[in-house]
Amino acid sequence: MPEGPAPVPVTQRLRVRYAKRGRLRFTSHRDISRAVERAVRRAGIPVAHSAGFTPHPKISYAGAAATGVASEAEYLEIGLTATRDPAWVRTALDEALPSGLDILDVVVARAGTSIADRLEASEWTIRLDGVAPDTAVEATEAFMAAAEVEVERLTKKGLRRFDARSAVSTCGIQPGESDRRGSDETAVPCVILRMVVRQTTPAVRPDDVLAGLRQVAGFAPPSPPLVTRLAQGPLNADTGELTDPLDPDRETEPPGGDATAGHGLASMPAGAVSADVVGAHP
Repeated sequence: MPEGPAPVPVTQRLRVRYAKRGRLRFTSHRDISRAVERAVRRAGIPVAHSAGFTPHPKISYAGAAATGVASEAEYLEIGLTATRDPAWVRTALDEALPSGLDILDVVVARAGTSIADRLEASEWTIRLDGVAPDTAVEATEAFMAAAEVEVERLTKKGLRRFDARSAVSTCGIQPGESDRRGSDETAVPCVILRMVVRQTTPAVRPDDVLAGLRQVAGFAPPSPPLVTRLAQGPLNADTGELTDPLDPDRETEPPGGDATAGHGLASMPAGAVSADVVGAHP
């Protein structure tokens, strides 16, 4: 065992919702975690560290989106050695992070709970250029009508085959979002698919759903999809909508501390997204 005093214990746990926007959607999860650790140090947030020869900051992530995917609903948890006002942490951390990694909300974690247990499903949009709305409607209806749609994905353990249909709660065209891009002579149709996908094992990703659409309806968009995660959280079985996974923590009375005034960054409710995020090209 290494010599020296034991690490300072965790006195407060904070849960953070952040967004991954624009070009930073191409950043790997490892690089994002490094950026967060640097930002925590730069902001002067008293993060706790693990014991051992190589102590690590106590920052954990839940349900991180894949590289190349934008997201408005990424979550992490930070253990602190001293109590801080969540509003101050939100301001300080947001200012220390690069543009495109934006802190949306910070709350005190309720003791004995796990944020990962609340992330039952994700809501996604997929922007597809060069696709006619009627073609997309036919494909999504065929997919949702199927009892099972098996797709294949290459994993670290080799090629794996699984059902992509059972995890999809809803899938269709986002109302009012079909349009055309380009000049009158080179107009290109565009649709945005919107879907709610339950967290399963193995996890079903938006590209798996696109593979299923291709299988059941020959649906093959001519351009790469632009994927954005709008929300993660508990799934309401009656309405099919997601609720904010941080709501149970908001009942915890935020403690005082050496907080400073926040910079006015409003918390975004689950499913909310700014107009320039969905379908925005870098």
